[in-house]
Amino acid sequence: MSGTLYVVATPIGNLEDVSMRALRILREVSLIAAEDTRRTGRLLQHYSISTRTTSLHAHNEREKTPRLVEQLMRGESIALVSDAGTPLVSDPGRALVNAARAAGVRVEPIPGPSAVLTLLSVAGFTDREFSFVGFPPHRAKDRKTWFATLAARADTVVFFEAPHRIEATIGEMTDIIGPQRVVAVGRELTKAHEQVVICPISAVLGQLTSLKGEFTIAVSPAAPVSEVPAAPPSGDELRREVGLMTQNGATSRRDAVKRVAERHGLAVNDVYRLIEHGQ
Repeated sequence: MSGTLYVVATPIGNLEDVSMRALRILREVSLIAAEDTRRTGRLLQHYSISTRTTSLHAHNEREKTPRLVEQLMRGESIALVSDAGTPLVSDPGRALVNAARAAGVRVEPIPGPSAVLTLLSVAGFTDREFSFVGFPPHRAKDRKTWFATLAARADTVVFFEAPHRIEATIGEMTDIIGPQRVVAVGRELTKAHEQVVICPISAVLGQLTSLKGEFTIAVSPAAPVSEVPAAPPSGDELRREVGLMTQNGATSRRDAVKRVAERHGLAVNDVYRLIEHGQ
């Protein structure tokens, strides 16, 4: 009989946030596959857990997955953990989970901390739909398209950003999404220097006490039609919005026009008319 692969959520900062079930699993398994054994080691040492660990990260996952699946097939159970939070949310481990499932191994989630849900719980933007979209692209053109698409979303959108790009990201959001759009920015969530800023995009950098640490950002939904000013935007403005969305083929022209129409409370045919004739 094969063992079980446990996908275990661990604290994103405060070690007290780990669940009793997670601690039990970490003690009982034969092996812990950790994104960074040193970071996981601090959690294990804090709770006096002596289970053996092995590294499993983006650079060795393909190589090590077959051996880990063999151990599972022999009846050993393994806990998969990331540096922080819930594994496979912008973290490695997907290859192991898929390979284990394909081999008939039971894969069991052990829920717990998540930076996405932590920020949403205090943002107050929505109690219904939201989307998590990972990290913004690195290339400048791709980022412009990415933020333009995000600007038209009718749901709350959450993403992560690295500290060395946070200032540039806020600047791009100001230009593309708009300075008055309200966002929630969580820095170092649950850690000693935690800060949550909820304000218009243009005010974020002035309110953050530091640009160091891990950032989670939630963008409030685009204004519903009833809140959009009655005066329609110009044809030039609409062409610019559609152009940003369709750069590099990221979005079809038809879908871009539809999203722009929804954002401004216009009929799709009216958007086409304004784009093509400017009136």
